[in-house]
Amino acid sequence: METTIIWVTAIVLFAVFSIPFIRMRKKQESEAHLADINALNYGLKEPISLHPVVDINSCIGSGACIEACPEHDVLGLRFGQAFTISPARCIGHGLCERSCPVEAISLVFGSEKRGVDIPRIQENFETNVPGIYIIGELGGMGLIKNAFEQGRQCIEGIITESRKKIADVDVLIVGCGPAGLSAALHAKENGLRYLVIEREDVGGTVRYYPRRKLVMTQPVFVPGYGKFRKREILKEELIEIWESIVEKNQLNIQTGENIVSIKRKTDAVFEVQSDKGTYSAERVILAVGRRGTPRKLDIPGEELSNVSYSLREPDHFQNMSVAVVGGGDSAVEAAMALADQPGNTVRLIYRGTSFSRIKPQNAERLQSYIKKENFNLMLNANVLKNMESHILIQSHDQEPILVENEYVFIFAGGILPIAFLNEIGIKVDTKFGSK
Repeated sequence: METTIIWVTAIVLFAVFSIPFIRMRKKQESEAHLADINALNYGLKEPISLHPVVDINSCIGSGACIEACPEHDVLGLRFGQAFTISPARCIGHGLCERSCPVEAISLVFGSEKRGVDIPRIQENFETNVPGIYIIGELGGMGLIKNAFEQGRQCIEGIITESRKKIADVDVLIVGCGPAGLSAALHAKENGLRYLVIEREDVGGTVRYYPRRKLVMTQPVFVPGYGKFRKREILKEELIEIWESIVEKNQLNIQTGENIVSIKRKTDAVFEVQSDKGTYSAERVILAVGRRGTPRKLDIPGEELSNVSYSLREPDHFQNMSVAVVGGGDSAVEAAMALADQPGNTVRLIYRGTSFSRIKPQNAERLQSYIKKENFNLMLNANVLKNMESHILIQSHDQEPILVENEYVFIFAGGILPIAFLNEIGIKVDTKFGSK
């Protein structure tokens, strides 16, 4: 009798605790299945850069990696194990890898089908050219927290090495995005003679994110400022904080200056030439973005002043007819932001027959904009010529049409500065699903 009671009690307890868990897991797997279909439809299966790969022979299905991912839809559960849903959405924070209790996740670059070009760097961020380092987005780490950490680690490695004080500066930092800013702060904190040269303005690539876009998911400690108190911070807030950090710390930054060449002057000194001067440095840190220079359409009139390759302040463009060219998230988000401005008429022009590799939420939002009178989506179309007040568009196999247009925004991606790296002597490897 007692044995029967024990068994009944055990069965009841099992049912009470296991059934809700099983239902929750079924719901998670169902949601992951739908997300997987959406990822396939939206072209999010091919990774852009770093992304997780799950070893199904080791995975125990704890779900810790899914909970750790701030992007929420990169990983999911299938048949009780984790799998990668949207590798293109991964931003390389590595929380999933660190949270896995059995080390079943690896972060890799590229895939078997799509390779990713990554400069050859060592663990201390030094390239195959001794004395030249790469940190941040160019090295494959686009997350702001990772970029800040790399700036710190790179400088801490440099200060342990001997310096001869025979150049203008101990270290010249190219780029003032998060990685370059971090390197400058830690260089000053450690007494290094340093100089930062930035082609545009403080903030780097982050300045070209759409307005109010979230750009951080984890807190970061910054010398001369302290710890960012918010786990999520907006683009505008972050830029404002960076500018205040630069001013407070009186960082040695020269903006609006473009590096032309980096050559070895002697065994211990590099000669760095910009479009405004020449500098000597014992070490050089490249902290530039992967977009390098914007990819152009190579059409007549592209050199005119009414063409731009980024949109920083949509509210500066009102009561205008504008064209946005491109098929990625940046183009779609820019077109929608411009359509929200008073008096604007917007054409979103894309050469493909449908959008791929855009976020599902952008695809959903776009459907509502297509219904608006001031928004015209033109697929399978190309801009043939730009003029001061018109553009020439060819759609499908139809005859080109001339339409009124005052400004053109081109989002055709960026060209990785491989030629520049080759001139310096830095080797670039194409990685197909490898670390």
